[in-house]
Amino acid sequence: MHLQSILYPAKGSGKKSYPWQEWNLPGLSLALAGRREDYRNRDEWGAPTAPNASWLDRIGALMPVSYSGIILLICILVFLLSLVARGFVYDYLALIPYYVFERPWTILTHMFVHFSFDHLFFNMLFLFFFGMELERRVGGRKFLQIYILSGIVAALAQTVVTSGSMVGMVGASGALFGALGCLAIIAPEIRVLLFFVIPMSIRWAVVVFALIDFLFMGSADNIAHMAHIAGLFVGLAFGQMMKNQPQFYYR
Repeated sequence: MHLQSILYPAKGSGKKSYPWQEWNLPGLSLALAGRREDYRNRDEWGAPTAPNASWLDRIGALMPVSYSGIILLICILVFLLSLVARGFVYDYLALIPYYVFERPWTILTHMFVHFSFDHLFFNMLFLFFFGMELERRVGGRKFLQIYILSGIVAALAQTVVTSGSMVGMVGASGALFGALGCLAIIAPEIRVLLFFVIPMSIRWAVVVFALIDFLFMGSADNIAHMAHIAGLFVGLAFGQMMKNQPQFYYR
């Protein structure tokens, strides 16, 4: 999450699994002998489709998109919008603690806004690797819940420590730290290249990131360290709730 000063007049921011892969095929053949199958409710691979499925359940089959991919696209579009309507984006979509009660929607919209191309690039790279991996493991709806809630809690935490500030807060880092924290709990086998150089387990990477944010808390580096930590804790909490429920994610 990136902090960008905004000037105002002085006043007081998976892999698909089919049932027959685990069944005893000879026994299954005998059990199905003489049965008539209804092939009207089957997909292109011959697998039964869910009855009474809603249109939301068919989106994944009809379009090669994911929630993480949609978020990535929205962030890019908002960045392009900021190039032609900078005032609107940074005044009404960025989260400015001083105006948070007048513009409550910015608690959500700020996580789709980025200040510069490199800010956007590295956050979207993070989303591409960790966000999409988390979505693959827990499913689109659960991923969206983790991502959005982590971003909102991160924003609220940063707003509390910078109450009344006129400094705008933008970026998806709080939500992304939530995704990272959840992955560290449910998929500890993942290894990452810290700073693209140092190989380590994802859990040690989380420890290093958290330590850096604690050490630089309160520094004037225009980074919302409290937002990172808050988002990370939300992701860790989700991971703890899910780790004993393997039906919700794939290993």
